[in-house]
Amino acid sequence: MGQYPGNQYPGGQYPPQTSMPWPYPVMPQGGYPGAMPNGRGAYPISPTPHSKLAAGLLSIFLGCFGVGNFYLGRTGRGVAQLMLTLIGFPFFFIGPTIAMIWGLIEGILILTSSAGSFWHRDARGWELTD
Repeated sequence: MGQYPGNQYPGGQYPPQTSMPWPYPVMPQGGYPGAMPNGRGAYPISPTPHSKLAAGLLSIFLGCFGVGNFYLGRTGRGVAQLMLTLIGFPFFFIGPTIAMIWGLIEGILILTSSAGSFWHRDARGWELTD
């Protein structure tokens, strides 16, 4: 409790029911206490970590549809791969071939990545489990 720039409360104090300003400057690790209806507990920030093996295999085998990127939360890349496959299909399979090569390379990079690298993280920046 103390001063916070732009505080709207008199005396610079937060209201008694909160200890941090709203919106929170950072997410607490345990989630937001009491955020679930009927007091069922804290709202989880990440329900489960993503698997490196699953992400790599999905990228290799279903990469032309963007499944590996959708799994990791990179929806923009997933949509790009899917659109490349769907739009490029009538044009002599050029689009799907490019998307398959893209997925194959991404899958190999994910499977061979080490902790801390870009390919060893999901879209939120969480490390993949080995």
